[in-house]
Amino acid sequence: MKGKALLENIANISSTEFYTPLPKGYKPGRTKYLIVTGSVMSGIGKGMLTSSLCKLFANRGMNVEPMKLEAYLNVDAGTLNPFRHGEVFVLDDGTETDMDLGSYERFLDKNLSRENFITSGLIYKTIIEKERKGAYLGRDVQFIPHVTGEIKRFVRELAVKKKPDIIVIEIGGTVGDYENMFALEAMRELMYEEGSHNVCFLNATYIIEPPSIGEHKSKAAQLGIRRLLSLGIQPHIIVCRSHTPIPQSIREKISLNSNVPLDRVIGVEDIEKIYELPLALRKKGLDEKILEVLKLEKRFKANNKELIEWTKKNRVSKNAKTVTIALAGKYTKLKDAYISILKALEHCEGMLNTRIDIAWLDTTELEKKPNKLSTLKKYDGVIVPGGFGKRGIEGKIAVADYCRKKNIPYLGLCLGFQVAVIAFARSVCKLKGANSTEFEPKCKHPVIDLLPEQKEISGLGATMRLGGHDVELIPGTIAHKIHGKQSFIRRRFRHRYELNPNYIEILEKHGMVFSGKAPDKQVMQILELPNHAFYMACQYHPEFTSRPLKPDPLFFHFIKAARRRHAGKVSR
Repeated sequence: MKGKALLENIANISSTEFYTPLPKGYKPGRTKYLIVTGSVMSGIGKGMLTSSLCKLFANRGMNVEPMKLEAYLNVDAGTLNPFRHGEVFVLDDGTETDMDLGSYERFLDKNLSRENFITSGLIYKTIIEKERKGAYLGRDVQFIPHVTGEIKRFVRELAVKKKPDIIVIEIGGTVGDYENMFALEAMRELMYEEGSHNVCFLNATYIIEPPSIGEHKSKAAQLGIRRLLSLGIQPHIIVCRSHTPIPQSIREKISLNSNVPLDRVIGVEDIEKIYELPLALRKKGLDEKILEVLKLEKRFKANNKELIEWTKKNRVSKNAKTVTIALAGKYTKLKDAYISILKALEHCEGMLNTRIDIAWLDTTELEKKPNKLSTLKKYDGVIVPGGFGKRGIEGKIAVADYCRKKNIPYLGLCLGFQVAVIAFARSVCKLKGANSTEFEPKCKHPVIDLLPEQKEISGLGATMRLGGHDVELIPGTIAHKIHGKQSFIRRRFRHRYELNPNYIEILEKHGMVFSGKAPDKQVMQILELPNHAFYMACQYHPEFTSRPLKPDPLFFHFIKAARRRHAGKVSR
């Protein structure tokens, strides 16, 4: 019994060892599934591979929904330390997610929602809540079938809600991680229940190339794939990631040891720019192979002309000028902590035909050695990103103040907005002791204070102002002009503190312009200094909504100002 008949039989049995709750309206076979797993090691680009495949399917006219299934026990990514797990990405609906969701959104140029992100913590929380309500009809609740059943329910609910042609599910981590076992088992069961040609498994493995040996070695990859086979999952396609192109002999070894036909063992070596990856995968026939497994290759045809054009527009010419941007933060030892900012800058490269080099400045070090502030003069622009906690904050304030005094293009993001206000209040408004109550609860001038709705909240998880909100732009300002004179824009927030309304008047009196605010509220969200090369900051995160070929205006015009500064330095 396969596919639709099996699922209907399971759904009709009230007393069964199966637990496969089918959402109302679910039609087996209507949505196809691609499951992307990893083996050998993490950090090999599984997320970028998944994003690129989503781009390729969308290029064929398919309705694509990506999903990230993370194994950790956090209910969401909101309390994760960027040092350990990279950036926390925020969706428009306020869901705090893994940074791979940002990659999916950028490649697909579409907003995702909480249904696109699952953690083990969310699954277990759901199960415990159901068990307390008696939803399992007195049964002892077990990993199999209940945990795996709830995972499948989440997957199928996405299929019902969004009605995609294909759901691309990336399993976080690697095969062999204990916490991943039930996610992989759930996907094995999904394959069993949906039937052949409705589910395709793709395993991304890594082919090592030890420098001391000077050739590729596949044994580690073979063992990782065998671990997947031992879980009852036969991959249909193997993607072999490597630093340099792998030889035919390696593909043959992988094919022989994985039961995967040779033409479905595909080598993918490192590339310089990630926006070249979709076209590179198309040339290798990867999306075609997947659709062959799912019996969709004749239904959805590739639009190579459109993909080639998209790729070209994201390129930078060989003779393009280079600007150097300093990123002054406290998570600079892990670049993934600022991945959306780096991507937003990349979006400007192709549109302005400009190469952007990043200089990483640790603001905690600037606090210890303030004389190093003068090194900012050599950069074409400075970004102060978001963050939490007191560490490194005086360094960020000093950076914001120095850029204002020395006419260096400055872009402040979230916390970068707040430190710009503090610096201005201290230096220009002469408010000695100006600070944020986050760092100095009893400061003399709390120019930055808790949002009113935050003052009665004691926890951390999901307690901030999160997700998409409208920003009203003030006519006649720089912000209004660079955003195409729109009256409102929608951007994503992640903060607890704001500009204290009691200090708006004095800040404006001394020349600070608040060019964006919350509609019908005295909550300031964009600031600018009109008589500066470029000095703008926002309380939201414009990097979360910047897309390839659609760079956010704040980043775009910041880089234009950096280009002007660079040209001035060269001419001198």
